[in-house]
Amino acid sequence: MAEPGRKSEQLPEDVGTDDCLTSYTYIYSPDLLKDHVAFITGGGSGIGLRIAEIFMRHGCDTVIASRNLDKLKEAAKKLSAVSGRRCLPLCIDVRKPETIAAAVDETLKEFGRIDILINNAAGNFLCPAAALSFNAFKTVMEIDTMGTFNTSKVVYEKWFQNHGGNIVNISATLGYKGQALQVHAGSAKAANDAMTKHLAVEWGPSGVRVNTVAPGPVSGTEGFRRLGGPRGEAAGAFQSIPLQRAGNKTEMAHCTLFLASRVSSYVTGAILVADGGAWLTSANDVSMLLGIASSKSAKL
Repeated sequence: MAEPGRKSEQLPEDVGTDDCLTSYTYIYSPDLLKDHVAFITGGGSGIGLRIAEIFMRHGCDTVIASRNLDKLKEAAKKLSAVSGRRCLPLCIDVRKPETIAAAVDETLKEFGRIDILINNAAGNFLCPAAALSFNAFKTVMEIDTMGTFNTSKVVYEKWFQNHGGNIVNISATLGYKGQALQVHAGSAKAANDAMTKHLAVEWGPSGVRVNTVAPGPVSGTEGFRRLGGPRGEAAGAFQSIPLQRAGNKTEMAHCTLFLASRVSSYVTGAILVADGGAWLTSANDVSMLLGIASSKSAKL
């Protein structure tokens, strides 16, 4: 029960595994994305999978793309079963433009169009800058930043340039105050935030909107587990967040749905921070983070 004077708000349902929701309550019209096609990188698990599910529940067909085809095939079956929409699993490496080009060609052959691109593929771990290998930093930049540019450029050249479209990048708030042990991911996401604005300016005349969702801690994801989220949650660390909790995958999918749909038709170049206010107030405790990092592998 909510405390007296405190407004209660029912959170959207979520699950801590890479399974589909057991029930869903619509906030927007179920036909919001009817007959649209979305291309989602990193769509086989975590936030990407939930984005695919919410989009499909709103009438969208999807492509989920990553390096693990077996995981994608399993996810695609679950997504189609729960939504009744088509889901095409395709193997790509966002660091290799030729694999993206082949997947986009297959998408256009199968669906005849692409309306939405979600750049969600990413890699991260905790590591002090002094202990971070040159190759580890390079790899994160290649996946997060080069991967976002590579996929955006391929989709733009093959479809969006002549038909318009909608790009939503999944970022993070790490770089806003120099999060400890995150120089690799924070640098990559800061570059992506700038890229969002540059591409919004250049591609707007072609009818392309480009926006970003910047999540904070999101429960039920590999990133949450790898970056010490469960340990911080158990220790009460999230009480410093204004909303005093972690977010969930469905909330991030709803933010992405807003930016990917006609609901935000006059929004471009925007960064939607969805972190419960965490970056404004959360401690940047180097010693605490070092303790978390020491119990995990920091090698890539």
